[in-house]
Amino acid sequence: MGPATVPLTVVIPTLNEADQIAECIGRASWADEIIVADAGSTDDTVSVARGLGARVLEATGPTIAAQRNAAIAAARNQWVLAVDADERITEQLREEIVRVVTKPMHPAYRIRRRNFYLGRVLTRGHWGKDWVTRLFTRERRYVERRVHERLESVADAGRLEGYLDHIPYRNLSHQIDKMNRYAHWGAEDLYQAGQRAGVWDLTGRPLGRFLRAYFLQGSCLDGRFGLVASALGAYTAFLKYAHLWALERRRE
Repeated sequence: MGPATVPLTVVIPTLNEADQIAECIGRASWADEIIVADAGSTDDTVSVARGLGARVLEATGPTIAAQRNAAIAAARNQWVLAVDADERITEQLREEIVRVVTKPMHPAYRIRRRNFYLGRVLTRGHWGKDWVTRLFTRERRYVERRVHERLESVADAGRLEGYLDHIPYRNLSHQIDKMNRYAHWGAEDLYQAGQRAGVWDLTGRPLGRFLRAYFLQGSCLDGRFGLVASALGAYTAFLKYAHLWALERRRE
C-alpha cells in the first residue's frame, strides 16, 4: 500500500460495495497491506479496490466469516484488523493501533463501534454498547455462521479506547432490506442447529427485545430515534423466527 510502514493487514469482506469501499480503504491506507475478500460483486467493487492498491481475493464466500478467514489466511503481517465496508477507522483508533502492534500486551483487542443511525450517534440500547473483537494475530479465525459472525474465543483480549465508526444503513429502506436478509440467514443457522419456531419465539422474543432495548438499556431517552431503533430491532427478531417457521413448512 505505497509508503505505509505499519506492520498490519486490514481485511475487508465485500459484496457490491462500490459506493463505499473507496472511503473504507482510504481510512485504512496507512496499513502495510489491505486485502478485500469479495464474494462475487456484480458492481465495480473489485475494480475500485484494486485501483486503490488493495489486494483482492475473489469468490471467497459463502459467508462473511469465510470471506474474512480467507483474507486472514493470506495476510503477510502478524497483526490483522478486520473491518467491514460500512465501517471507518477513526484517527484516534489508528494512532492507538499503531502503538499496540508495535508493543502488544494481548493476543487480541476489542474495539467499541460508534453506531450512526439516520445521521445520529446512538449512545443507548444495543447500539450504544457494541464491542467487537477486530484486532488480533493472524492465526485466529472466525466461527462459521451466516450472520453475527464472531472471532473464536480469546481468553486474554484487551480493549482499545478509539472508536470504529459504523454506518450500517444508508436509509430506512436499506435498513429494512438488510434486516430481512440477515433475518433469513439467522433462520437458516437456527434451522441447521435443530431449532424450531414456537409461539413464544414469534411473540415473547420480539416483545422482550423491544422492552430490553427501549426501557432497560435506555433507548427511550433517545426520543423517536430510540423508539424507531428499538421497534425495528424487535421486528428483526420476529422476522428471524417467521423465516424459521417458513423453513419448517417448506422442508418438513
